Amino acid sequence: MTNKKIIIIIVSIVVGVGLLVLLFIGGVVGVALYSMSNSDAAIAAKDFLRQNERLKQDVGEVKDFGFFVTGNVSVENNSGTATINIKVIGERKEVNATVDLTRRNGQWRVVTASYTNDAGETVELTGPPQTSIPIQRLAA
Repeated sequence: MTNKKIIIIIVSIVVGVGLLVLLFIGGVVGVALYSMSNSDAAIAAKDFLRQNERLKQDVGEVKDFGFFVTGNVSVENNSGTATINIKVIGERKEVNATVDLTRRNGQWRVVTASYTNDAGETVELTGPPQTSIPIQRLAA
């Protein structure tokens, strides 16, 4: 075998292993984002944001949400806390919202919610404290 063929084989192996590593990392990140986006806490946060009159006044009817849902969900037994960060796509504009929730007796409740407006100010989405958002799941 010539040196040129050996170099081509080594480079091919390194590139192949690199692509496999990137594919694995992409898969892990994709599963994590999908899991966060479809968690009960994220669903409760989205329901709250869809129904919030203050948000509707500012951005229009909520048409959709951004693909990337980030935050933190911590559940132990039937209690827990969550912070959900999500882009809200309204009829007139898009904003980044944050919803803090608590879970008691298996039900998520919104504690605080806010979004950042065009001026960079935080706008509180006030409502009745501990607003309960029922979660509707479709049967598989």
